[in-house]
Amino acid sequence: MKCGAKRYFVETEDNGEKQLKTIIARTPAEARKKFRSAHGIEAQIVSVKEARGYSLKS
Repeated sequence: MKCGAKRYFVETEDNGEKQLKTIIARTPAEARKKFRSAHGIEAQIVSVKEARGYSLKS
């Protein structure tokens, strides 16, 4: 894990269903980039929010 990394919740929509994925990144833009590299460029991202109050160790 890189210095300054945070946990982000990436909300996506797939076939009309909303899903929440967890990505560890430094910035919301990096979270989007990591999500798209793992799930394809055509992935529909609805929102990216920082997960506050959650431990990175869990």
